[in-house]
Amino acid sequence: MLRLNPTFDTQKDVVSSVLAKEETIRGNIGVLEPRILNVERYGVVLYSWRGASGTTRIGKYDLHKTENKLLYTFDKQVCVSSCSLNKEETLLAVSLSQTTQEGGRLKPVSKCLTLLIEIHPINNTKVLKAVDCRVKVQFLYPKTCRTTVMESHLLLVAEDGYVDQYHITLIRQEGYRVVMLNPERLGRDRVAEEFNWVQWDSDTQRLFYLTSREKHTLKCVQFYPERNFETVFELPLEMPNLSSVTSVRFVNFGYDHYEEMNGKDGLRLEVFTDPVGTMCVCYSQPVRWNKDATYTIAFVHRGCSKTFTVSLEKGSAPANEPKVHPIFIHLGYYIVVYLAGHFLHLINCRQQDLLCYSLFLSGADGHIEALGSGCEVISVSGRRLLDVRSGMMYTTELNHDFVLELLSSDRPEAQQLAALHCSLVYLQPKPVIELKIINWISENVMSFDAFDQIQEFILASLYRMSYQQCVSLDEVLPYSCVFEKKELPVALTAIPGVKCTPELLCQPLIKGKAKSLHGYWEELHHVLDRMRYFEAVQGPRFRTALIKEDWTKHQVAMQNQEKKKSPRYNRNVEENTKKVLSMVDTWRLDRRVVPLFQEEDLQQRALVGLMVDKLREHLNRHLPRLGKKKIDLLVVNYAAKLAVLHLTVVDKHLNSSQHSYHPPAGKMTTNPHNPLLSYLELVWHLLELMWQKLELGPWVLCLKQQGSSEEWAMFHVMFRILEATKGLCFPLPPGYSTLLSVLGVRCLPRHTFLQYVDHGLLQLTEPFVSRLMTDLDNSDANEQLKFSILKRLPECMEKVRQQWDHPVTSACISREYVRTLLEKYPENRETISLDHGKTFFHPEFLPLNYLAKILADREKQALNPFESEENVDARFVEETALKQTLIKLGFEVK
Repeated sequence: MLRLNPTFDTQKDVVSSVLAKEETIRGNIGVLEPRILNVERYGVVLYSWRGASGTTRIGKYDLHKTENKLLYTFDKQVCVSSCSLNKEETLLAVSLSQTTQEGGRLKPVSKCLTLLIEIHPINNTKVLKAVDCRVKVQFLYPKTCRTTVMESHLLLVAEDGYVDQYHITLIRQEGYRVVMLNPERLGRDRVAEEFNWVQWDSDTQRLFYLTSREKHTLKCVQFYPERNFETVFELPLEMPNLSSVTSVRFVNFGYDHYEEMNGKDGLRLEVFTDPVGTMCVCYSQPVRWNKDATYTIAFVHRGCSKTFTVSLEKGSAPANEPKVHPIFIHLGYYIVVYLAGHFLHLINCRQQDLLCYSLFLSGADGHIEALGSGCEVISVSGRRLLDVRSGMMYTTELNHDFVLELLSSDRPEAQQLAALHCSLVYLQPKPVIELKIINWISENVMSFDAFDQIQEFILASLYRMSYQQCVSLDEVLPYSCVFEKKELPVALTAIPGVKCTPELLCQPLIKGKAKSLHGYWEELHHVLDRMRYFEAVQGPRFRTALIKEDWTKHQVAMQNQEKKKSPRYNRNVEENTKKVLSMVDTWRLDRRVVPLFQEEDLQQRALVGLMVDKLREHLNRHLPRLGKKKIDLLVVNYAAKLAVLHLTVVDKHLNSSQHSYHPPAGKMTTNPHNPLLSYLELVWHLLELMWQKLELGPWVLCLKQQGSSEEWAMFHVMFRILEATKGLCFPLPPGYSTLLSVLGVRCLPRHTFLQYVDHGLLQLTEPFVSRLMTDLDNSDANEQLKFSILKRLPECMEKVRQQWDHPVTSACISREYVRTLLEKYPENRETISLDHGKTFFHPEFLPLNYLAKILADREKQALNPFESEENVDARFVEETALKQTLIKLGFEVK
């Protein structure tokens, strides 16, 4: 599940260099005992080793330059418990545990000596502390614009429960020597005191610590350039009793190889932050193999915590096995909780509404090969993991292939939903990964019991793109289809063997005014403000139910040809639609090929405009600080991604002559603002993959032949997409309904096809009916189908029947022509005289001649109401009347 990529290996990257310096043979590698001490910001690894002459040496390895460098040599063997190098590599801070010799090996005692050493070049050494407790040292790495920094800042963290910051002014001598100015009188500030846990975050230059005076309070000190620091954050926490803790816990201050490992029995706590404004506080109690594992994740940005209790397999290890802690790993969107040999829990730290958006894996699925039960793993700079015992350092990422394997049908539906959400939202899928997801959807077309995978695909994809454009949309846009259900399926609300206990957190305090906050703290402040607002209002997340009620009314109004809304409202809806479709046209300038899909679908146009109107109203209500212009752009872009997708897809399919699928070589480039992996491209791949996988071509538009099994499969996929979008009340672009009806009439039995039409599942669009009338001959079966279709046409499509060359349609056209002409123009009371030389038929058939004369006279009074149709005039009426008479008398067949 979790892939570890090695970035540093002590044996490979250090030992060979050390051997060259010590001039020892390969068989004496074990004597060297290389040990990683610390990992500084920007990828500098500090390590120590035993020199060949009984010395202790400290070196550094640069991950970027892949170079080793000797920093300092002690003339005897010492126990280095903490070490830090300043950014300019001119000062080295070291804490040494005083030792005694027992059995030929060094053993630490309580005395600790903290030194500050000049190393550019090696010169003076200053003693900072000599105390009876452990001391950690850490240089600050501030971001500064100055090219020459002549001051360094050092944190000294004592086990007695205080943190001091030393300010060390440097001067340059003889052009190259960098030495301390007045080392006997270094400036010093007290940063924190009275704590029992402390954590350093080198990437963000923050110090977290936990105090327990009256109740447990987590505090954070932010360090800035130019000596400044301030306590910016406080959070009361309900935590287990820490009175049994006898020593301070140090987190991310390197690793002390000489420390007695008596801290295993205490509470393990880590804080993780992300630039988008998330903060997670993770802590766990030590676990015995025959007991349950308990761990808590406090989602500060969501104002809640969740405590998980996992039932472990009994008797899987001896009862005297030492206590262990789960490992916490931060991946940004997820927090990984890993207990070697038992489970891996991938916890979604942004969407915690349901457990089904997190992955819980046990057994072989939850095993990480590089992290066995004997590993001692700590987090270091750059979101890396350091196994201090093996000397290996890793970057971490989710295994894409394994996540996709979790989509298989033999997995629980909750795992499939979590894997699909992870693939679409977190992994930023590449084209090859996208195609695998699409292939899975095409092979599992029917909706699952717990969720609709096509709806999930649509919403999760749109959520990812919108969230990338504006983080504030996180809480207001839908990201999953399961919340549209009236009752949540049980399969999505629980994990077998895992108990989850949610609790509310106390309100955190961010010190300082909102306008004075910058960077992460400004973002966290806004996130917390939004959280408090969303907790106070009802329904902050946009639901498609907001559209459905108005859409139902609008459909009734369109059917009754009534205006239920004011003219101004209808104009607004139409303007919304024009904005969306204008963006669609901009994206498709090079793709307008199939005329069939350029008809105007009034219902879908109205739905596009309605969705834009409702979504804009929702965002203006809940996110007014974005501004109306930005909201309008976001809403139109959101709708355009829906409206354009099938236009792009279908044109590609119907003009493809290839019968094998090849992924597109490049991205869509017609829209410079289109996201890298847009929803349009994803659904395009979905339909295109199915179309070419089934080896379909333009011939499917011909209605004369019965559809094949491949066309039936394509119809099934498109019909499921139609169902999914209807369930979400999302619009379909013009053309989709036409192609679906064409496939339907080819694949379905005639009576089934008409039932689909009667139930509103298939639409009788004008292009479809026109193609049906012209492609099919007038056999008895086809005549029956055409009559059935004509009976179901709305009044607005009456003209379509004129395209059928049939006596019945000719008679209908003639009757409509006569009715319109006689009703529209007043009767001429003058005597009608028949000119036998100019009549169209024989004078013996006087009634018809008389009617034809009346029609001809009235045609002269005004334009022909049927002039848009060729050959519809008085003569056409005479010919039709005679033909109908001959048919009824049996002198002519149809």
